[in-house]
Amino acid sequence: MKRVDNWVTRFEESVLAFLLAAMTIVSFTQVVARYGFNAGWGGALEFTRILFAWLILFGMSYGIKIGAHLGVDAIIRLFPRPIFRAFAVFGALCAVAYAIILLYSDWLQVFGAHARGGAIDYWMKMYKIGIGLDDLRYPDFMQEVFGTKDRVQRWIAYLMLPLGLGLLAFRSIQAVWQIVTGEREMVIAAHEAEDLVAENKDALKD
Repeated sequence: MKRVDNWVTRFEESVLAFLLAAMTIVSFTQVVARYGFNAGWGGALEFTRILFAWLILFGMSYGIKIGAHLGVDAIIRLFPRPIFRAFAVFGALCAVAYAIILLYSDWLQVFGAHARGGAIDYWMKMYKIGIGLDDLRYPDFMQEVFGTKDRVQRWIAYLMLPLGLGLLAFRSIQAVWQIVTGEREMVIAAHEAEDLVAENKDALKD
């Protein structure tokens, strides 16, 4: 399990670093091209928007890994430790349910819910239809050499939906286990304000 966690962490951090770098480079070069040479890439806006969406979806799972999701725990900390842990496990299980429902919600029909579809189903439909994005296009040489379509298919950009939610489910399940075993307190970050005050309590002293 530790090896899987290390691999997923390296994967998340590498992708997040790449996305941030790509967004910065594309945005910078677009500004230089637009204002310096009165030129630019027509698909830059859509490309950076897709990268930003990927960044958010990857960030959801990595945020659980590093405990960066904010939450309010003032009330549940009033309860005895066993009850507090039960609430913490319940919160992590809610995160698991959230990820799984968004991934594939047909299973909710077992409970009488009129739910169907999800990220996996939506991505598969985009893959079968094969429609392209609005402005993002393949370079001419790729169209000539590989015989690709003019526009980049939507299923490539939307691949992040099942992948990101799958990572979110993995990290949430991991958080449940860590809370049960006592490795962490909650799935959310807690006591940010208290920690900030403690770190800066002597800031105004001479």
